[in-house]
Amino acid sequence: MFVLVLNQSNLVQDGQNNKLVYKFPNSVILTNKYIAVSSVTMYYSWFNITAALGNNVIQYTYGDASTIYTITIPDGLYEITDINNYCQFVMIVNQTYTFDANFNYYPFDLYVNPTRYAVQLNTYPTLTVANATAAGRTYPNPALAPATVQINSVVTFPPNFSSIVGYPANFTTVFNSGNTYIPPAPSASNNYVTKSPGIAPTDGILSYLSNTAPQVQPNSNLLLNLSNINNPYSQPSGIIYSLTPSVAIGEVINDRPPNFMWNKMIDGTYNQITLSFLGSNLQPLTIRDPQMTILLTIRDKDEAFLGSK
Repeated sequence: MFVLVLNQSNLVQDGQNNKLVYKFPNSVILTNKYIAVSSVTMYYSWFNITAALGNNVIQYTYGDASTIYTITIPDGLYEITDINNYCQFVMIVNQTYTFDANFNYYPFDLYVNPTRYAVQLNTYPTLTVANATAAGRTYPNPALAPATVQINSVVTFPPNFSSIVGYPANFTTVFNSGNTYIPPAPSASNNYVTKSPGIAPTDGILSYLSNTAPQVQPNSNLLLNLSNINNPYSQPSGIIYSLTPSVAIGEVINDRPPNFMWNKMIDGTYNQITLSFLGSNLQPLTIRDPQMTILLTIRDKDEAFLGSK
């Protein structure tokens, strides 16, 4: 039985940190050999929201709803709270909010509803200047306020972002001009929309729930694909292991399988093998932190018992 150690020095230097090449000291003949992952140590450092994934955009309206604002989230690792915080930052930059002595009031917010295993979206009425004044609030830019009646912000989730929060593709909230919208009975088809009566002049809050399980991390597991494996029952044919993080973002993953899963290597002469990281969509996944150590174990077909270590 032989152990191969792959680490940062084996990475292909293309900035992706998702491909490691192990070069044998000399060409080796591999016949009737089996290989398994012994351990993986690396940081949980692959982004869940990126421009490449196309899941980094949210749109909303404000005031009379004639202007659409686009929030473009920078590439990163985000929880729902982080997404909401960034949206609020952009709303401040856009001056699309009101404030009083204690709080800022934003046109919408997102948060986790653990009881419903859902992401809740609330949209709030955008008040006229007179109603804002009556409520003790101030506009940083009064010109953005609706002219005559309060209007809820219209929030749109483009297709790829919608899966992050568990909403249908291109989900769009209700306008609710003048607080005249009467929601139907809450159901999955309307994202369980409800309206809070509230207290005038700030009544008319609309609340929605995701109707599918949010996929906050589209690549919730990491697939290890080896170059010299040919599994006729798998696509791609070289997948030898699946790694699921059980730690928080940015922490170290220490994964050691309780039993080796042996994979038959293609017979031949080799001077190197290549190990790649794929996401759940079977596409190469960019790893942000290059610090990693992967141990692979090779053994003969008739060496000991293949079902154990």
